[in-house]
Amino acid sequence: MKKFVYLISPKKINNVFYKQLERVLCFNNVKFFQLRLKKNKKKEIIVFANKIKKITNKYNVKLIINDSADIAKIVNADGCHLGQKDGSINEARKLLKKKVVGVTCHNSKLLAKIAIKNRVDYLAFGSFGRSRLKPNAKKANLNILNWAKRNIKKPIVVIGGINNLNYRKFLKSGAKYIAISSYIWDNPNLKPEIAIRKFK
Repeated sequence: MKKFVYLISPKKINNVFYKQLERVLCFNNVKFFQLRLKKNKKKEIIVFANKIKKITNKYNVKLIINDSADIAKIVNADGCHLGQKDGSINEARKLLKKKVVGVTCHNSKLLAKIAIKNRVDYLAFGSFGRSRLKPNAKKANLNILNWAKRNIKKPIVVIGGINNLNYRKFLKSGAKYIAISSYIWDNPNLKPEIAIRKFK
């Protein structure tokens, strides 16, 4: 199966999570798993990341740490993802060498051009809809994807408000990966291992 899902962690990790993650990843459509914990201390994130890495390794999924190249280095993750306020791409590159460094570009051609100049491995655009993960995120539209498809050779990730009904249009517009979180982990109607099967 083609791996086109960029899966982002739930906001909190509990003991049930690890079994759920195994069940989700065994469907085999997830390429990246991003550990995104805004309210935990560094020590806690390291503990979670080390446990998760055993599972992502098992299913050949790349583990990405959000916001912190430092933690990515400590846990030997596959890379890190940086927002626009999360430190410099060059610093992350020095620390992580040839590992994956991705960056958020919102809906901006300028930010995308800067990211390319700084040799990122992928660019993320969004938010493309209402997102429970990032309720105040800047909005993006399909025009940026059409532009990126013509002008950028790096893989594009789309994020924000993506679900089983709209994901195909983003893939058709040039995205290589779709980032999802709430639809999988906070779905009132579907368990995570069922929700992930809607993306194929």
